Amino acid sequence: MTAIDVPIPIRWVDIDAYSHVNNAAMLTLLEEARIAVFWRGYGLKERVASFGADGDTGTFIARQEIEYLKPVTLRDEPIPVSMWVSKIGSASVVVDYTIPAADDSVAVKARTVVVFVDRETEKPRRINDVERAALEGLQAEPLEFRRG
Repeated sequence: MTAIDVPIPIRWVDIDAYSHVNNAAMLTLLEEARIAVFWRGYGLKERVASFGADGDTGTFIARQEIEYLKPVTLRDEPIPVSMWVSKIGSASVVVDYTIPAADDSVAVKARTVVVFVDRETEKPRRINDVERAALEGLQAEPLEFRRG
């Protein structure tokens, strides 16, 4: 599977005084892409799990990492947030993303660790076989980040 490109509009409120997407707003853009794919099934034949307000599965964000390589600026058209699953654990999944700069090179690399949670008990729950199969269809190689 290749990455799913989710078109996410950049809003005026996302832009800071330097005319690029603010670092805090970047987390919201990633969240919007993740919700589109996992909760609404964007780009999939069906949703991964019963997420959302009416579902029995919640999510908990255990970790997020963002590496900024170039600024992301305001555009008239939505930006394609590319996302895929880079690791599937027993109760969690690692989601990787890239966002392009205006010249189509990679501007942002990001990673989110999402824990599946039982909405009734509010405790982590194991990923079942049906969900694992759906997630495997989204799986690709993990991103490499610079360190230091």
